[in-house]
Amino acid sequence: MVGAALVDEVQNLDSVELLVNSRQELDLLDSRKVDRFFKDSRPDQVYIAAAKVGGIHANNEYPADFIFENLVIQNNLVSAAYRFGVSRLLMLGSSCIYPKLAEQPISETALMTGPLESTNEPYAIAKIAGIKLCESFNRQHGTDFRSVMPTNLYGPNDNFHPENSHVIPAMMQRFHKAKEQNERSVTIWGTGKPMREFLHVSDMARACVHVMSLERESFWQDIDVRCSHINVGTGEDCSIRELAETMARVVGFKGDLVFDTEKPDGTPRKLLDVSRLSKLGWKASVELEGGLAETYQWFLTHRETLRGACS
Repeated sequence: MVGAALVDEVQNLDSVELLVNSRQELDLLDSRKVDRFFKDSRPDQVYIAAAKVGGIHANNEYPADFIFENLVIQNNLVSAAYRFGVSRLLMLGSSCIYPKLAEQPISETALMTGPLESTNEPYAIAKIAGIKLCESFNRQHGTDFRSVMPTNLYGPNDNFHPENSHVIPAMMQRFHKAKEQNERSVTIWGTGKPMREFLHVSDMARACVHVMSLERESFWQDIDVRCSHINVGTGEDCSIRELAETMARVVGFKGDLVFDTEKPDGTPRKLLDVSRLSKLGWKASVELEGGLAETYQWFLTHRETLRGACS
């Protein structure tokens, strides 16, 4: 999802040659293949959007896969970027890096100040390691490796798997199926009380390109090299119940909402402090209901070929 949005955004820039390989063409878990790609291609800039991701269920079921694969991908790419002279790199992380009970809104300085949410701890630890890997290369080798931490993302090309997807695609698919089958209700995991911030993936891509376009002096002027990651979000959140109500309107589902309180809620609230990004001259532009409507239209067009999605 993020990679496709980045390609759409970057290919519109002047004097840019995109180097894009599929997973079948370049296995990022294989350091020899990664080195060969960098040696042959010699990229000037690198966006690390590749990761093993998923929702609460996937994180609970595959913790070893989540920590191991993300660490290997990051290590291979950052190391190769340094050794083959990449001028600028951007690593995409996640807002789950922050403590479960971090003060809201969450500032970048909250990193490693408390325990993580247990349901996604392995993934979060891998992403924290990626941030510190970039910072350490910058400190030791003078590289210009930057990190951005997006809030919850959604949009075209999302993963609509019924078990391994994040909340918006999972919810969208359930509401669509309920509408198609004239069901009386839709069940939502948890109490509906947790607060979440959602960012359309096109906004995320624009933020990444903006951060990468800043000259070195402008970017690092007010940023501590030991806390250099940047939050990317809207600065606004809503409850899971409010999200479900909005989703019902977008999909056209008229039935009841049922909340399964036996299922985990996850982190009570995750709202990012985006003041650092705002000072760098960028803010989100896609409002939630409009973004969901656009995503639903994309889902309707592509649902026959989506991973695990209902038809």
